[in-house]
Amino acid sequence: MSVQTAACVRVPRVLLPTASVDVHRWAVIACDQYTSQPEYWAQVEELVGDAPSTLRLVLPELHLGAPDVAQRVHACKAAMHDYLGRGLLEPYEAIVYVERTHSGGVQRGLVVEVDLEAYDYSSTAVSPIRSTEGTVLDRLPPRMAVRRDAPLELPHIMVLYDDPEGAVLAPVLAARESLATAYDTDLMLGSGHVTGRLVADPGLQASVFAALDGLVATEAYQARYGLSSDHPMQFAMGDGNHSLATAKAIWNEHKAAGAASDHPARWALVELVNLHDDSLSFEPIHRVVFDGADAADDLVAALGASERPVGSLQEALDAVTAGHAQRFAVARASGVSVVEVPSPTHQLAVGTLQSFLDTWLAEHAEAEIDYVHGEDVAAGLGSRPGNVAFLLPGIGKDAFFRSIAVDGPLPRKTFSMGHAQDKRFYLEARAIR
Repeated sequence: MSVQTAACVRVPRVLLPTASVDVHRWAVIACDQYTSQPEYWAQVEELVGDAPSTLRLVLPELHLGAPDVAQRVHACKAAMHDYLGRGLLEPYEAIVYVERTHSGGVQRGLVVEVDLEAYDYSSTAVSPIRSTEGTVLDRLPPRMAVRRDAPLELPHIMVLYDDPEGAVLAPVLAARESLATAYDTDLMLGSGHVTGRLVADPGLQASVFAALDGLVATEAYQARYGLSSDHPMQFAMGDGNHSLATAKAIWNEHKAAGAASDHPARWALVELVNLHDDSLSFEPIHRVVFDGADAADDLVAALGASERPVGSLQEALDAVTAGHAQRFAVARASGVSVVEVPSPTHQLAVGTLQSFLDTWLAEHAEAEIDYVHGEDVAAGLGSRPGNVAFLLPGIGKDAFFRSIAVDGPLPRKTFSMGHAQDKRFYLEARAIR
């Protein structure tokens, strides 16, 4: 694997199912989906039957608290050894170009390996790869138990890069028709279609990596973000942050035990997706405070904000998204208003709001907060007596990377990215021992 960026990405030695494997039953959705819907996983179990499947190689997270979780983890690792022993996986030294058709359109990505030494999930990270939302450390140990001593990893991790011009994928798209097909299948239970193609040509790989490095070249980085390029942020986590944090924690265990710097556990298989891919949409998650109607007045006072009543929810939402000022809408029993903050504490409105609410809620034990999808639902809850809803604008893609570079990870429940059925399916694997 001689081709790699100077920073933190290289061509993977990817393992793909052989022609004897039914890819439709091989591929299952990310293990962190449908955790409250056991009926979904029961359907998957029925569809897979006794066919070779990634269902046998991962632990659906609805089972993390099950009494037999240790036996389930052992069965996953035994299945990995079984599939390897039966020759069901074939190695390729190639980037995989992925086209996934789902409800948001066609999502395009590149499966590569990232260097875990270049990833830091802490809130003060200055590493090339950074978290977009806070990492809950208590969530790592059960996931570490699954990865520890496993011979394989299977990724549902999506990592974002900021490429508004589409320079990274351009050479791949130009060569698309000449790329060998790695897999091509409908996905189970209404999750669309996926096609993978092998980017095996070293020249094409080099073009991709050169374009990735160009995104954080000194002049380009400073021009795009107005920030110093001393510690540029090349990638931001999309989905699977706790999975990558788990991989990092296991790599740290290997290092502590004296592992060589070229140990395969130092790297992790991920899919890189352009932040500006048309299929990606960031939907805001709103805040509703119950038994805390004074929160809005207190916020206005604490932040020196202005508040303007408006005639309708739509008028408020239009005002929130207009211009460059930091605004959010407020819905309560007395009506709807727009709050504008002249001196924000964070790059994004959600950061300014959540910082205030964290402090305010700690001082008002009687109040509770909920995180709500959909403006109408949030406003309806906020308009009930004693409640208040704060409705946030969506995150602009142009501000996304800069916000994380300046403020660190976004507040919890900042945005949702796609529906459950659109999440990544397991297809590729990689040896990590």
